[in-house]
Amino acid sequence: MTSDVEKRSADEVPFTLDEPAPKVLGFWDQSAFWANLGVSLLAFSGAYTVLAPDAAGRPTISIMAGIVAMAVGTALGGLMLGLAAVPGTRTGQPAMVLLRGLFGARLSYAPTVLNILQLVGWGTFELIVIADAARELWDGVPRWGYVIAAGAVTTVLTVWPLGSVRLLRRYVTVAVAIALVYFYVQLLREPLPDLTQGSWGGFWVGADAALAVSISWVPVAADYTRHAKTERGAFGAAAVGYSVTQIAAYVLGLLALALVAGDSTKVFDPFLGATLGVVFFAIFVLREADQSFADTYSTAVSIQNLFPRADRRVLSVALGAGITVLALVLDIGDYAGFLSLIGSVFVPLLGVLAADFFLGRRRMRGGWDVSRTAPSRWGMIAAWTVGFVCYQLINPGTVERWAGFWHDVRDALHFTPQTWMSASLLSFLVAGIAALLIGRLTKR
Repeated sequence: MTSDVEKRSADEVPFTLDEPAPKVLGFWDQSAFWANLGVSLLAFSGAYTVLAPDAAGRPTISIMAGIVAMAVGTALGGLMLGLAAVPGTRTGQPAMVLLRGLFGARLSYAPTVLNILQLVGWGTFELIVIADAARELWDGVPRWGYVIAAGAVTTVLTVWPLGSVRLLRRYVTVAVAIALVYFYVQLLREPLPDLTQGSWGGFWVGADAALAVSISWVPVAADYTRHAKTERGAFGAAAVGYSVTQIAAYVLGLLALALVAGDSTKVFDPFLGATLGVVFFAIFVLREADQSFADTYSTAVSIQNLFPRADRRVLSVALGAGITVLALVLDIGDYAGFLSLIGSVFVPLLGVLAADFFLGRRRMRGGWDVSRTAPSRWGMIAAWTVGFVCYQLINPGTVERWAGFWHDVRDALHFTPQTWMSASLLSFLVAGIAALLIGRLTKR
């Protein structure tokens, strides 16, 4: 007879990549997981980004245009997230290991290192966000105390990842849904300004900002969907579960922004000023730990692509301690631009992966080789590079020297990006088309 301890062990993530991944997550487990990731404090504090702010930080489109742009961008990003979810279910492999089949075992190390860098950054960023939001609730505890507490909770969740996903489904999702409904009722009772005042000129800039948030989860999607029972459930849970709640959270953030006359530094005020607002806002603060959990766990799994026999529990504890220390000594402004730059590489990467995995002839010939001896495929690296260049030409970001370089390249090419151009969508399509063309040429 199987003991309870053995059963729990079989239902949890293996310690190394040498062991097969259990297929234990149903549709509702996954839906709750992605739905919780769709609700973030960043949807409130960063809602102004979908209003296409200018260099001075002033919105250039109306609140209503921002809502529509955000919904469109989130829906498109959700579909991309769903595409990224399926290969993990089909192969049973985490995201960075999947890239062995795309680039080859050795070449997969390059995007793996980039992913580790961005995930450590995002994990640190989330702890800072949690600590700052907690101090809005009660400043009787020093900032470092909240950082350490958030880091400890993150580490515990990361050691038992599948158990944490089930915990989200059973308890956290319900509490978050109640809090969202409560704040919608409270904010819609307030006298809102004219939401249509302003232009629609920067619509695609705003849509791209929302799409980029969805895309930030693409490099980790397979880390969780490799445990999904069905491909259809994995796609639907990621695409729909995430999109619905991100749209709900961003609309709420934009309404709050309208109530404070567009001042993003005061966007939490309408929540905290509502009756029982502190209680329900505390739910959002506590729930934010699932963002740092997902970032930290996926960092550990990414490292295992480099060191397959490394124990994920040891990695999780070390990473939890590491991001806690970073959150204690860093400020958000130190690396927000760098995170945006690193994240931009994964949109065209998904384009290459989706094209080659679902449509490429290599998959039909010999399957998807995720072994440690998978041969290098420089053609796919070239397709990824083409997509990355496309992205940078349209949106080089805010890192001063880096952006300056791409502005010089634009001038040399006499290229001026148009307002309808979405860096994410176009780089995704360009990279995907390049992957298909290169795949056919190399086959011949």
